[in-house]
Amino acid sequence: MTSTDVRDEAEDSGPSGYAAARLRLLTEEARSGPPRRAALAELTDNWLAGLFDAAGEGLRGVSLVAVGGYGRGELSPRSDLDLLLLHDGGDAKAVAALADRIWYPVWDLGLALDHSVRTPAEARRTAGEDLKVQLGLLDARHLAGDLGLTAGLRTAILADWRNQAPRRLPELQELCTERAARQGELQYLLEPDLKEARGGLRDATALRAVAASWLADAPREGLAEARRRLLDVRDALHLSTGRATDRLALQEQDQVAAELGLLDADTLLRQVYEAARVISYASDVTWREVGRVLRSRAVRPRLRAMWGGGKPVADRSPLAEGVVEQDGEVVLARVARPERDPVLPLRAAAAAAQAGLPLSLHAVRRMAATTRPLPAPWPAEAREQLVTLLGSGRPTVEVWEALEAEGLITRLLPDWERVRCRPQRNAVHIWTVDRHLIETAVRASELTRGVSRPDLLLVAALLHDIGKGWPGDHSVAGEIIARDVAARIGFDRADVAVLATLVRHHLLLVETATRRDLEDPATVHAVAEAVGSQSTLELLHALTEADALATGPAAWSSWRGSLVAELVRRVSAVLAGNVPDEPEPAAPTAEQERLAIEAVRTGGPVLALRAQPERPREQEPSGPGEPEPLGVELVIAVPDQPGVLPSVAGVLAMHRLTVRTAELRALELPDGVEEGSVLLLNWRVAAEYGSLPQAARLRSDLVRALDGSLDIAGRLAERDAAYPRRRGVVAPPPRVTLAPAASRHAAVIEVRAQDAPGLLFRIGRALEDAKVRVRSAHVSTLGANAVDAFYVTGPAGTPLPADEVASVARKLEEALRG
Repeated sequence: MTSTDVRDEAEDSGPSGYAAARLRLLTEEARSGPPRRAALAELTDNWLAGLFDAAGEGLRGVSLVAVGGYGRGELSPRSDLDLLLLHDGGDAKAVAALADRIWYPVWDLGLALDHSVRTPAEARRTAGEDLKVQLGLLDARHLAGDLGLTAGLRTAILADWRNQAPRRLPELQELCTERAARQGELQYLLEPDLKEARGGLRDATALRAVAASWLADAPREGLAEARRRLLDVRDALHLSTGRATDRLALQEQDQVAAELGLLDADTLLRQVYEAARVISYASDVTWREVGRVLRSRAVRPRLRAMWGGGKPVADRSPLAEGVVEQDGEVVLARVARPERDPVLPLRAAAAAAQAGLPLSLHAVRRMAATTRPLPAPWPAEAREQLVTLLGSGRPTVEVWEALEAEGLITRLLPDWERVRCRPQRNAVHIWTVDRHLIETAVRASELTRGVSRPDLLLVAALLHDIGKGWPGDHSVAGEIIARDVAARIGFDRADVAVLATLVRHHLLLVETATRRDLEDPATVHAVAEAVGSQSTLELLHALTEADALATGPAAWSSWRGSLVAELVRRVSAVLAGNVPDEPEPAAPTAEQERLAIEAVRTGGPVLALRAQPERPREQEPSGPGEPEPLGVELVIAVPDQPGVLPSVAGVLAMHRLTVRTAELRALELPDGVEEGSVLLLNWRVAAEYGSLPQAARLRSDLVRALDGSLDIAGRLAERDAAYPRRRGVVAPPPRVTLAPAASRHAAVIEVRAQDAPGLLFRIGRALEDAKVRVRSAHVSTLGANAVDAFYVTGPAGTPLPADEVASVARKLEEALRG
């Protein structure tokens, strides 16, 4: 049946003809989606126009107007008809009679009707008082009667909306926020409301309203398709249930999937989630832009006065190499070259998450369009930036979603595609698989102080359910995938093995603790054999808790936590005999010996800087320019004396050098050379942004720091005071612990804290104040986490009593928290 046939039958046959034509249209298998909605709207238009013409013959100054969803021509099988009878205020009785002769036939057919009778002035006044009325009128469409009356109202409503946008848009955003709080997020719900949940059809309509204000516009790529998908699902839901419902209940999903020709209910939900994710992301970007524009308008008069009428220059604050903050967003620096910097997306994302700021849409799209793929294995900087992103807490979620919206995540991690938007049909789970993995990383970031390798914990959190996109046991499949991913992103063989173990056994502790007899030695030995080492057990314990907390409220409790903790205690006891002895220090290289001899001869510090390129030149992709180094190896030899560690760390912090790894140890000179003991520091450092300082400048400042003429603490405090604190990730507090039986010759103090400029300087100064000697130090920065171990003795080099070591650790933790 063509649209002309439908129109003719509706006009000729009255209500019964319309009902028959409507039924035939809705049961046509060949027509669905937008064509069917448009045909249904056209059929209804002609029927209502016929009713109007027959009842209002000779009546002037009246028109029939479709508003809301019907005004947009989006009639689902059970949609309401939103109608406005508009009149110029003439014959009230005639208008009322006309309304009755239109409304009653609609009701007689059992169709839902939302109706009103108003003059243009009344319509404008009501719209000014009721935002929902105004939104409906933005989609006003003429059906019958006085076209000029309808056109005049449309023009006035649009003008009112644009003039009042600075006041009405925040009101609209508040409505959207309140609705989201009530209805939840469409992209994660097992029984979502297609219209009211966040990312649903209401939000799509709100985006149209924002665009109509001319104040801001939504990212349009994929938005129309997402909206069409949700409307198609709602159509199928109406036809399957025979009811005007927007809630996709579990019992209806298989039938709706069949109606749409989809494989199963999971495929249906995944398509719904993907559509909702597009709309949600577009909403986030749009409302952020609205806020920026409104703030700009609010401060413009004051800035114009300050700048003498000229255009103010936007403030750009550097965050990382090639990344700056501007106007509350993270954007690319003017010198950034995404096409030559494959690590830039991860570096920008990590900087944004650490600063608690959103990534600019333009920046993400530019990186998605121009950044070349990372090599395999990834360079070390890329791996570190991924860890930093994962360890940034709650801000990670928004930044990750921005990368995923433009396809950057699946480009970095191709295996992510199988878990993206994948539903979990389990009442315990409140997220899709992909969001659960990110939530687990967020939870794991709160537990990084309790493990020696936070980088492995965070990556394991990201990958622990990666096998859910494959058939069979997801832990078994996930182990295989995790090995491949971990090797690809640059972990060595030992770390790959640990990550594979964590993924394979991420359910082992909680399942054993709640389902097995912990008094049975065989139970504990089986877990110990599967885990293999104390360090892996420590990571698995933290991953277990993070995974459960990210699953949902029903997955973790104090009872479960106590059972798991008891199991871990018993397994740890079994593994205790496998703790290796303290390794012997490596012999110094010829260059280190040369520097040490020079330091003794001159009586002052000697240093060498050597660039560490990310990979050999022959492996670098073709293109202009040389490969930029990840950082430099900094080797310092200085005669053994107090204050070396805080002095070196403070000088590096002053020069904005990030310490990525560091080792400090005492070095005895070979026989036959000058007498004396030398401290040797072998560090890897990189500039936060900009170029590295010259070695001569570093040595000069280090000499002054050691002789006390350089006030490092004061210089660092002045610099910190000059820059306002950004809102960002709230890091867990520092933690200082003792490693029992880690060394026979010294006490080992372990520090886990958020990496920050000057952190190592503060640690070193606190240890100096405690009158202990740092025999050796092993410092590493894993993402945003510093994990440092200090082997300390008394001033004479003898072991410290246990109570004195505990006091030192306590004072160090107090100093770091202060």
